[in-house]
Amino acid sequence: MRYQSPWFHVKAYGYGAGRPCCWQGWMALVIYALVLMAFIFVGGPNADSHPIGYATAIIVPTALLIFVAWWKSDAPWRWRWGKIDEPGQD
Repeated sequence: MRYQSPWFHVKAYGYGAGRPCCWQGWMALVIYALVLMAFIFVGGPNADSHPIGYATAIIVPTALLIFVAWWKSDAPWRWRWGKIDEPGQD
């Protein structure tokens, strides 16, 4: 199996992923932003009458982006205090 380049770097401080490090990561963020804008413009006027549907329309794409960032990160997610270990050292 060949090594696939990561889409996101892990954070140096804290937990999770930081900025994207290649075009695929940036494209994932752009698609996420476009999907959220579409939901806001289309569902925004009806948000008062359908709050659960509106919240679901925000939560599902956000959860999907978090999953993609976790799956395509360059190291496992854990709490870090400023030092990023080499991949495979965790």
